[in-house]
Amino acid sequence: MDPLGAPSQFVDVDALPSWGDSCRDELNSSDTTAEIFQEDTVRSPFLYNKDINGKVVLWKGDVALLNCTAIVNTSNESLTDKNPVSESIFMLAGPDLKEDLQKLKGCRTGEAKLTKGFNLAARFIIHTVGPKYKSRYRTAAESSLYSCYRNVLQLAKEQSMSSVGFCVINSAKRGYPLEDATHIALRTVRRFLEIHGETIEKVVFAVSDLEEATYQKLLPLYFPRSLKEENRSLPYLPADIGNAEGEPVVPERQIRISEKPGAPEDNQEEEDEGLGVDLSFIGSHAFARMEGDIDKQRKLILQGQLSEAALQKQHQRNYNRWLCQARSEDLSDIASLKALYQTGVDNCGRTVMVVVGRNIPVTLIDMDKALLYFIHVMDHIAVKEYVLVYFHTLTSEYNHLDSDFLKKLYDVVDVKYKRNLKAVYFVHPTFRSKVSTWFFTTFSVSGLKDKIHHVDSLHQLFSAISPEQIDFPPFVLEYDARVRSTRSSPSPGMVY
Repeated sequence: MDPLGAPSQFVDVDALPSWGDSCRDELNSSDTTAEIFQEDTVRSPFLYNKDINGKVVLWKGDVALLNCTAIVNTSNESLTDKNPVSESIFMLAGPDLKEDLQKLKGCRTGEAKLTKGFNLAARFIIHTVGPKYKSRYRTAAESSLYSCYRNVLQLAKEQSMSSVGFCVINSAKRGYPLEDATHIALRTVRRFLEIHGETIEKVVFAVSDLEEATYQKLLPLYFPRSLKEENRSLPYLPADIGNAEGEPVVPERQIRISEKPGAPEDNQEEEDEGLGVDLSFIGSHAFARMEGDIDKQRKLILQGQLSEAALQKQHQRNYNRWLCQARSEDLSDIASLKALYQTGVDNCGRTVMVVVGRNIPVTLIDMDKALLYFIHVMDHIAVKEYVLVYFHTLTSEYNHLDSDFLKKLYDVVDVKYKRNLKAVYFVHPTFRSKVSTWFFTTFSVSGLKDKIHHVDSLHQLFSAISPEQIDFPPFVLEYDARVRSTRSSPSPGMVY
């Protein structure tokens, strides 16, 4: 109420229900951690935390109406942007705000600057500039957007602010995909509250009608409201969950060549070459941790002591270990290669997965992590029928997956992968690749040969999958056009 008794248009953030309050039934569940998380189950990197959930609010409304310590304004570098959020803030704050902004002399992308709130219910306004999004500069855009949220929170911490109201910083005007931006926003706030939660009491996400559904969908991934919700949300976390502060991991800093994979990376001189040498690192890499005693298992199999049912159970248990590892490990360097992704559906309505051979630098990446990434991406895809499109286009010897890796992948994956895989379209094959594929499907694995279809041109592929259903790498389109042009051109001296 205002002094004259009229109802106020402003909304007190302390009166808004927290994110944790929206799931009371599940929070009061009698299930224990032991009952929900069975043996070999990995917990989410974003654990259920009742205290953190109590600090978070999702509210559909105008951020300018929030009665809190500070609200966030998304603008451009000159702080003169005209978007719905800014216009509402300027209108309610009054003319003094523009005068104050002129003193700031602009704001760089990713930075955060402070002004008074003037006629707003909020005491302060934190102004920030989100990045312009272009897919080719995605890494830079992710880092800049992270900086926006991080710098706003850091400023709030430095100014001892008890509550902050966030608008959606990635304005539609700047072209940032809403879902991608929401992942960055939520995980950055989550990590900040984990580290500095004692300094802030409320963080409000003020969203519009169009934005609310995306936030409702993704909030449980980063702020699970119960143990059950944490467990259910884990498979839907993206491969890149950032570092300990939510900052995107820059792929270029992750890819490196190791001369001795599995060996310690420090360069300390060995003090003793005898029995004192530390061999604890042996068998500590991802593959060794998950396989168990392979020799003993094989011996039992050869002796016929393991039944078919026991073998299936053992294989499922082994696959679950791989899956848990895939969900918990940072795979952002592999994800950044864009070598595996989901696109549309084929003419039969089956999901189409694309593999780009040229984007797999076999000699530069950890192939153990590549296998983990494949499992992370494919586990929920393989529950239904799907097809693979493999672009062999312009690959070199540095991109060729060896048969040992492919055999290991085939042996590790769950039976649903093999059962629901209906076709593999091998696009732009070479003679050598055709021979290698024949040998592999004949002598190394079973049940795959009849699913392989060698496709010499995209025109052939379109008989099974419509072109609008596939996201083509540009070089594939260019190569195919060049090949077709060469084939259609008449040879010198040819008479028609």
